Amino acid sequence: MNLALPALVVFLLLLPGAIARSRIKLVERLSLDYSPLGQVVAETVVWSAALHALWLGAVYLFRGQVLHTDVLLRLLSAEQAAQTRALDAVAAQAGAVAAYGSSLLAAAYLAPLLLRLAIVRWRLDEQNAWCSPLLRFNQAPWYYLLSGADFPRDRAPDFITVSALVDIGGEAILFTGLLQNFYLDPEGQLDRVVLSQVMRRPLAADKGSTGEAQRFYPVDGDYFVLRYSDAITLNVEYITLTTEPGSAGPAALAA
Repeated sequence: MNLALPALVVFLLLLPGAIARSRIKLVERLSLDYSPLGQVVAETVVWSAALHALWLGAVYLFRGQVLHTDVLLRLLSAEQAAQTRALDAVAAQAGAVAAYGSSLLAAAYLAPLLLRLAIVRWRLDEQNAWCSPLLRFNQAPWYYLLSGADFPRDRAPDFITVSALVDIGGEAILFTGLLQNFYLDPEGQLDRVVLSQVMRRPLAADKGSTGEAQRFYPVDGDYFVLRYSDAITLNVEYITLTTEPGSAGPAALAA
């Protein structure tokens, strides 16, 4: 137990930070966490220290109790006798320790969700926001490109269109449609996009052709799934609905 107990204590101390860090990287069902291991460990330690400091401060403020650092140090000791005394001290306050740990874990799970909702609601991770360096997702450029999250809220696009050039049987075909969703691979690279109202046309139709060949042809189906690996090029266009003066509804599309 000499080494197993300190390892377990360190794990329990860092667990709230690990949970909070993973939750803050979550947008809907998409986890935007592609940081190297060293950065993950450092951020976990920082999150854990901040959460413990906040919780210990709350315990002192409302209960008048303080952390017994001597007990904590004995738990981290490799001496079995010191560990035994520390465990006895913890057992004497098992209820308080359990309440502290369970409430901290619950907060580590729920608080980042509320923080992320606030970040998305007020776009605090926008590229030009003052707090962007602290709240912006690292190494997730596809998220900002395809979600429009870098636009101020009052100028956010109503639609995002994606045009992709795909080689089919040696012929370049241009597909274009409204972006409905996108998926990233474990390395943070774009894996596939889901489009609706998709139209297609041969790229050769752009080379001086006239008449019927210049038309876009609708693609049957409700959704069109395009793998990024199949695309030669990808074009993203942000569309905002505008209203003409005196009009009751949207009258034009502005890119």
